[in-house]
Amino acid sequence: MGITIQNVTGNTAVVIWPKMASCADSFYSVMYHPNWNSVLSSYSRKSFHKEERVPTSRSSFVLENLTPLTTYILCVTCQSASPSRDQCRTFHTLQADAASASSTKKELALGIWLTSSVLLLVIAAILLYGCLHLLCRRRREHPQAPNRASEEGDGRKTWAKSAAQELGAQSQTMRDTEGTNPGGIQLATIIENPLACQEPIVRASKSQEAVPTTGQFSAM
Repeated sequence: MGITIQNVTGNTAVVIWPKMASCADSFYSVMYHPNWNSVLSSYSRKSFHKEERVPTSRSSFVLENLTPLTTYILCVTCQSASPSRDQCRTFHTLQADAASASSTKKELALGIWLTSSVLLLVIAAILLYGCLHLLCRRRREHPQAPNRASEEGDGRKTWAKSAAQELGAQSQTMRDTEGTNPGGIQLATIIENPLACQEPIVRASKSQEAVPTTGQFSAM
């Protein structure tokens, strides 16, 4: 049939065939298979790994995505015909090009980087959502904490003011009592400081120490 295989590389090859005047179908069938074993395989359509359909207006086709260093068998027939031995040809692919291998590695690295970036963004979004949710929950559980602190501070101030007023009233009462005592005896008034935690110490004034002495002279 005169099938020709040209421009064979590690991953591609160009197949050329003459037009078949007897082929009345709408397309040609280009079938190829790697690692062909003519003893174990038959020339049937089911035995081929891939099949491409090419319009009858064309007489060439570019095979792509081939495996480097691999022997292929290729057959070209009409649409409905099964291939025969004279319609097939074998060829061997070359070693992969350095540029092609480098491009494949770059594409693989780029795919891994993009996948890792997407995963990191998803994890960061989940962590951010969890932190915001926890913060909002804490604010809902403790909304009156500042108000409680201010109320406690105001209560302490009110209590201290009341204690100071009570202490001033007791001091005024002591001064009034000393002024109205006809005997001129000054009595020491014990004033308990509500702010102190220790027990008050009672001290007698000099006028109280003199009272028993005056009573003894009166008895004599």
